[in-house]
Amino acid sequence: MEERVPAVELKGVCKRFGRIVANNNVNMSMYRGEILAVLGENGSGKTTLMNMISGIYFPDEGEVFVDGREVSIRSPKDAYELGIGMIHQHYKLVEIFSAAENIVLGVDADGRFDLKSETVRIRSICEKFGFSIDLSKKIYEMSVSEKQTVEIVKALYKGAEILILDEPTAVLTPQETKKLFSVLRAMKADGKCVVIITHKLNEVMEISDRVAVLRKGESVGSVETAETDMNALTQMMVGKQVILNIERPAPNNSVDRLFVKDLTCLNPEGFKVVDNVSFTAKSGEILGIAGIAGSGQRELLESIAGLQKIHAGEILYTNPSNGQTENLRNKTPMQIRNLGVRLSFVPEDRLGMGLVGNMDIIDNMMLRSYRKGKGVFLQRKPPKTLAERIIEELEVVTPDAKTPVRRLSGGNVQKVLVGREIASAPKVLMVAYPVRGLDINSSYMIYGLLNEQKRNGTCVIFVGEDLDVLLALCDRIVVLADGKVSGLVDARSATKDEIGLLMTKHGGSEEDEQ
Repeated sequence: MEERVPAVELKGVCKRFGRIVANNNVNMSMYRGEILAVLGENGSGKTTLMNMISGIYFPDEGEVFVDGREVSIRSPKDAYELGIGMIHQHYKLVEIFSAAENIVLGVDADGRFDLKSETVRIRSICEKFGFSIDLSKKIYEMSVSEKQTVEIVKALYKGAEILILDEPTAVLTPQETKKLFSVLRAMKADGKCVVIITHKLNEVMEISDRVAVLRKGESVGSVETAETDMNALTQMMVGKQVILNIERPAPNNSVDRLFVKDLTCLNPEGFKVVDNVSFTAKSGEILGIAGIAGSGQRELLESIAGLQKIHAGEILYTNPSNGQTENLRNKTPMQIRNLGVRLSFVPEDRLGMGLVGNMDIIDNMMLRSYRKGKGVFLQRKPPKTLAERIIEELEVVTPDAKTPVRRLSGGNVQKVLVGREIASAPKVLMVAYPVRGLDINSSYMIYGLLNEQKRNGTCVIFVGEDLDVLLALCDRIVVLADGKVSGLVDARSATKDEIGLLMTKHGGSEEDEQ
């Protein structure tokens, strides 16, 4: 049997950024007519490696072959000339242009360019692979899923035979993910080489033919998807066995702790980002908040924490120490904390508002405690002990507790932030994307810590983007769409599809919210 020639082959590829080795001696092959999943923990070098194939970075060492011929890819233009296109996590589209204008943008045209006839060509590409897109629609009017479709069609229009997609399902609903997967299968059937960079194991098992695994910048090897399972892939990624099981203890001594009533918040332009939202959060439970990115999750948590101005509505908190109910509206964040309302907040922007980059880990611990008493700046022992405990328990990769936080990788910054918030023993703990940027092992540690808080009677509010995790970890889930509550479901009986439909639904009915 004649040996297949890989569409792309990497031999001994290395890439360094100063002293950081992103990729070291990576060997990998990609074939036409297959979907290859490139799997690895955050920081394992997946995106860097694919950026070298697509011409954004140039390897320091090693060779790249396309269809058996050694090539030098020094720019995205070189990559496209070799039939390689990459769809990045952050789309590179001109907002005020239509879909069709974005697709043809940058294509060399000899003589006069006719957008009308090119639109006919674009439509035939869409029909061939099953894309549904309004080509006259402006980018700024589009959903995330539509923008992604424009990027993929743009790559195919430019002649890409090898398509690389970086975390393509990160912000898609389950229904949009299904649509994308059927398009990828159509591309595979057409003989294209499709590569997806991901960390979602269930999607790897569903869509890929083969999986290539990276660990700490090196290739661990590749396996046929049909011959492996999620536990074996995790072991390849992490280098040790991880139990992929999120425990969900039953709520214990659950009482109503936080009441959000008819809450409305406006953005600086005067648009409603949180629109008449009502729900109740209980002690001893984890309440999930689901929604497509930008549905008002961040503003909702910030308004409860006193960081976002409330336009209408109220937030009532029942204080467990005296049984009194306080209205948190118009109180400052510090007043809210002084009430004993430990609304600990793990923001999306880790270094923007969560930690101070130039300060070391110990000083960042002190940010939570410096108002507690006199002379605390001389008493570095409790924050130091806390810092060392977090470093040990969450396996923070750092030379020591005195290392400036900005020198840590994103995932390790997140561990410090989450650890500090949980260590403050709050009565209400709000976490937004607490495992974003964390590897599987650390993520499961965080889920364990949240369950520990739940057992302690804390009211935990969890905003996450992975629906599988929300369904496994939470007791109830509030679903937001366009800033409104579109549904409230029991996480033990709800399905991903049910939540996905609620995420795209415009405005909820009274019935949904009960």
